[in-house]
Amino acid sequence: MRQEISLMAVFLILLMYDVVASGRSKAYFHLTACVLLGLHAALGFAPADAGSAFGGMYVTSPLTVLMKNILSVGTLLVVMQADKWLHVSKDKQGEFYVILLSTLLGMNFMISAGSFMLLYIGIELASLPMACLAAFDKYKEKSAEAGAKYILLAALSSGVMLFGLSFLYGATGSMYFADMHSLIDGSPIVVLGFVLFFVGLAFKISIVPFHLWTADVYEGAPTSVTAYLSVISKGAAVFALVFALWQVFGAISVVWHHLLWGLSLVTIVLGNLFAIGQKDVKRFFAFSSISQAGFILLGVMGGTAQGMTATVYFVLVYLFSNLAAFGVISAVEDESGRTDIAAYNGLFRSNPKLTFVMTLAVFSLAGIPPFAGFFSKFFIFAAAAEQGEYLLVFLALVNTVISLFYYLLIIRAMFINPAEESAVGAIRSNSYSRLSLTLCTAGILLVGVLSGIYEYVGGISFGMGI
Repeated sequence: MRQEISLMAVFLILLMYDVVASGRSKAYFHLTACVLLGLHAALGFAPADAGSAFGGMYVTSPLTVLMKNILSVGTLLVVMQADKWLHVSKDKQGEFYVILLSTLLGMNFMISAGSFMLLYIGIELASLPMACLAAFDKYKEKSAEAGAKYILLAALSSGVMLFGLSFLYGATGSMYFADMHSLIDGSPIVVLGFVLFFVGLAFKISIVPFHLWTADVYEGAPTSVTAYLSVISKGAAVFALVFALWQVFGAISVVWHHLLWGLSLVTIVLGNLFAIGQKDVKRFFAFSSISQAGFILLGVMGGTAQGMTATVYFVLVYLFSNLAAFGVISAVEDESGRTDIAAYNGLFRSNPKLTFVMTLAVFSLAGIPPFAGFFSKFFIFAAAAEQGEYLLVFLALVNTVISLFYYLLIIRAMFINPAEESAVGAIRSNSYSRLSLTLCTAGILLVGVLSGIYEYVGGISFGMGI
């Protein structure tokens, strides 16, 4: 439990810093948080062996460690981008870090769960503080609305999931993955339990038709929280779903394979269609993230080592691409207070560097070569084609072309549309934001080109015998 213990140490240090530090000392709060999170992320890359704890309730492996490292790096980038926003209200910094790290700890438990009990505890630990983050700007109506919608729907999905787990426990007499694997069959009670369990995780991943909360919460939540929701929270839920499907429900793969087939296609199509008409950039990327969730399901449904590799690699690339986009959105919003797409009209003339980063992010999300997003989609399609799903791959490719249209709307606004009288002026980002955007840009440009990264993920997946 090295990563969880390290994260708890960071949590306690920042909590004590917030409690005992004077007003002048808190000027270094953000720097301290970034350094500690950087050390935590670096520690995660140290060699680790597989093992278990608490009678098999908690399990770890090189693959789970890699997944947690991806989430830790993403969290560090989000915290760096949040500096200017948090600087406005310094008295809230301690609350933000403590709540954020609570959600990350819950996500780590989700990934290392060897029992549905620990998985459920991890989901609750990640979800309840997330509602606080969504409503963090409590004096803004949309932020309060986002928090209310998130907590209500999270509670509903949690109840549905727990109901499904009760069916699974009744059918197998156990909550441990290792025990349930050999006891799962195609009986109606097991299938019903699986469907209800899947609904709970589908809410976290924003899979259609459990996506209706996404756009409102993304729009209302603070932009840094939206970035965290769109990447870190979604990635943790995807990783948890992958392990549950392949470790527990392998015997009924026919059921969930067909379910994921239909949901992936519907999610990709509806995400694309609704993104086209959006006028707010945060709602725009909300529906973009829904569409991306559909692509992720293509890798999940394979149930193979190649599918696992493609899924983990896709989340890694998506992390850099989406956080780059939200880093620019955050910079524009901090400067102008606007999140409408019209605010980006003529942005190239006033902020060429930010425009360059946003362009790379959009091209990567769209899957245009030679950026990392092209390779992530290629491997996802290859994993689905390996299972003979040629029709689904073809339909997904068609939707990739459709997605180019609405992604190019952002490019047109920045490069072609004339700037308004109230156009955003030259933005001077702080050092934290510049470093974060630089790291995201490097990820977009290099992760796809450096083949060793994909081979490393593949080596871990194939080594586990998935």
